[in-house]
Amino acid sequence: MSNYKSFETERLILRPTSEQDAAFILELVNTPKWIQYVGDRNVKTVESARAYIETKMLPQLKRLGYGNYTLIRKTDHCKVGTCGLYDREGFEGVDIGFSLLPEYERKGYAYEAASKLKDVAFNELGLEDLSAMTTKDHFASQNLLKKLGMEITGTTKLPDEDVELLFFQVKK
Repeated sequence: MSNYKSFETERLILRPTSEQDAAFILELVNTPKWIQYVGDRNVKTVESARAYIETKMLPQLKRLGYGNYTLIRKTDHCKVGTCGLYDREGFEGVDIGFSLLPEYERKGYAYEAASKLKDVAFNELGLEDLSAMTTKDHFASQNLLKKLGMEITGTTKLPDEDVELLFFQVKK
């Protein structure tokens, strides 16, 4: 993973998620909010978490040089969540997403990480716009996206999904 760029904020290291994060990803994707707002990914063991990383996260990183980042707190090297820039199949453009373990929510980590990746998207990757999607009842996510300067421009559905999502965008 050393071939790929990591980023830092005041309190966090954003390191590309790798197989070494399998136990952490297992915990994250099985939190109640992940299951409610993202969906059950049927990741129930460390081995299935490793496979999830290998098949769902690493291909984009290898293809584009960016993707999903594990958020590591600088003070104690604790993994607190993930944030990423995603080029989703069947979806035009790049979107930003974030998720934290429950005990690290409401501390500003998601905003700090997403703000950094928004800056990277526009100033290092040369993207002209960035999007995001969230459920209509995930108000914390909506508020964070608005704080990032994003505006609701409509609704969308991901391929093979039935849930209508709010669609946010921001231009460079």
